Amino acid sequence: MKKTNLNELLFKEGEVLLLDKPLEWTSFDVVAKVRNLIRKKEGKVKVGHAGTLDPLATGLLILCTGKKTKTIEAYQAQQKEYTGEITLGATTPSFDAETEVNQTFDIAHIDESMIQETVQRFVGDIDQIPPMFSAVKVDGKRLYKHARKGQVVEIDPRKITIHAFEIIDITLPTLRFRVVCSKGTYIRSLARDFGKAMNAGAYLSALRRTKIGDFEVNDAYTVEEFMTLFEHLQTPAKGASDAK
Repeated sequence: MKKTNLNELLFKEGEVLLLDKPLEWTSFDVVAKVRNLIRKKEGKVKVGHAGTLDPLATGLLILCTGKKTKTIEAYQAQQKEYTGEITLGATTPSFDAETEVNQTFDIAHIDESMIQETVQRFVGDIDQIPPMFSAVKVDGKRLYKHARKGQVVEIDPRKITIHAFEIIDITLPTLRFRVVCSKGTYIRSLARDFGKAMNAGAYLSALRRTKIGDFEVNDAYTVEEFMTLFEHLQTPAKGASDAK
């Protein structure tokens, strides 16, 4: 993907772009940036992403343009791979580092054998409750809107599949992990549930999406690379400069 000449791409007809989302950018921030750049070349073009990443997560974001936006759901349905860090001994309302720690726990009873044994309990088909700080809708309203008002909402668990869950480094209170999972999995909830299973509490302290189906983040443009390549494009298409 990096070696592709952007002048050869027909964004209005439809292209699939791989972007590496930066830390603290929303998925919509990336879409908006790419859409504005493309308009300089081809005028008004549809651009959408195939699966949201939280602002504090980085990694692979699939963008579809033009007629390829009709294929977004197919990409969303594919399994995903993540790497990241879980911090034991504390919890946060958002299940990640977006909100402040609200409770701490003793982790003196935790050792490597307990960690590895607990990991196996989360492999396979499991029920998972999405975080309150998420875009899931309940009664037509996003959960994060309830959460920011301090409202408690009953959330039904969802069936998800964890195909692989492995701990690749243990430096207590931090664990580095790799997860391969189905559509609809919240890694923040996995971190919360993992800590709860060890009577210790935990939250997600770092996350990077490395794969979606057969697509890999190593083949993705950084936003900076994409912007630089666009600076060297040919003259914008006729009428593109008038796009709004």
